[in-house]
Amino acid sequence: MYLCRPVQRGLNRRNAKQADQQMKNRIWIKKAIAFLGIILFLPEITFAEKKGSNITNETDTSSFSSRFIHAIGVEARPEYIFPTDVFLKGENYAQKPIRNSLSTHLKYSFQHQPNTYADRIYGGAYQGVGLSYYSLDDKEELGNPIAFYLFQGARIARISHQLSFNYEWNFGVSAGWKPYDHDDNYFNIMLGSKVNAYLNTNFYLNWALSSQVDMNSGITLTHFSNGNTKFPNLGLNTAGLKIGLAYNFNRKSHSLSKPLNRTLIPKFPRHISYDLVFFGSWRRKGVDFGEKQVPSPNAYPVLGFNFASMYNFGYRFRAGVSLDGVYDGSANVYTKDYIVGTSQEFFTPPLKNQLALGLSGRAEFVMPYFTVGMGLGKNIIHGGGDLNSVYQILVLKTELSRNSYTHIGYCLHNFKTPNFLMLGIGFRFNNKYPRFHR
Repeated sequence: MYLCRPVQRGLNRRNAKQADQQMKNRIWIKKAIAFLGIILFLPEITFAEKKGSNITNETDTSSFSSRFIHAIGVEARPEYIFPTDVFLKGENYAQKPIRNSLSTHLKYSFQHQPNTYADRIYGGAYQGVGLSYYSLDDKEELGNPIAFYLFQGARIARISHQLSFNYEWNFGVSAGWKPYDHDDNYFNIMLGSKVNAYLNTNFYLNWALSSQVDMNSGITLTHFSNGNTKFPNLGLNTAGLKIGLAYNFNRKSHSLSKPLNRTLIPKFPRHISYDLVFFGSWRRKGVDFGEKQVPSPNAYPVLGFNFASMYNFGYRFRAGVSLDGVYDGSANVYTKDYIVGTSQEFFTPPLKNQLALGLSGRAEFVMPYFTVGMGLGKNIIHGGGDLNSVYQILVLKTELSRNSYTHIGYCLHNFKTPNFLMLGIGFRFNNKYPRFHR
């Protein structure tokens, strides 16, 4: 079959375009493969070129696995439960004191290679995630909770190249509790929710048994609480011992014996930075009635902000003053009558009695990725009653970017009364902090 010349020329042009497009596609595929190869292998080439250097900084573009020491650890923590309430002292279903807790932990961590700027500035700081299982004396009324948490630790003092005195904090959530229930679990007045915050700090000796294996042992303190998001919320506190082993996958033997390079760390640029935080949460409350507190069935909103002017003294410490504003929907709530077993009405005061503006002094301990802060303040403009108080704040800030972070805090008032959670996001301005840990 023969086609006329115009049709044949049209088919030829289309075939030529298809062939040309196929050629372009092959060229782009080759470019993509070459670019992918550069992305995959350039960090390793860069790292190989820098092997001769004794100290590295933030511009090191080597791979994540090469730049960090990775470790898997296991721990056991036998702990004593403080008898802070009659339930723990023996007023429970078993009519026995609740004294003992045993937890097992599985942990993953990473830290900078020895002799990098970050390693020397922050004392061999490491961070990671952990999973733990708790076995308590009274599992029928308390349960056997599981905790998932972030942690960070560092060296406080080097005793020898193989032995150091360290600290570590853990912060996360624990689930699997058996909370207070008016019908089925009425003795347990400690915790009112199935999920509770988990806070721990420990101090320990770390022995490097070999280039790969560490052993650690020390003391540990733990607190469980729901942050007043449910009622009751007396919390559970323990103290005890810890012992564990950790395997370091890519730690070199010379890092345990070779003296540290004494090249000077760059001088820190002291400066003033500004932190703006917006936070919110909810809370339950025990309302004062006569000489006792009665639980309100309502959940109340909390909204607020902090604006802090902070002087950065060095790589690891900053301090300053913060302006703190809050709307507490539970502040000055009251009831006119209360009869056990009946439903009462709880009254909310005017908005002006639930707003406060305070000033607080702040201090922050700065580490890679995380910052732990404390504050002590006083409401200077407020609606009276619950808001006429001194307040204390404990905060964990986790970096999202160079100038933004998540903000998880807890507020007490008058040094003893749980107040509310502070869950939010923060922004930092005029930040001149070096990027050695990035």
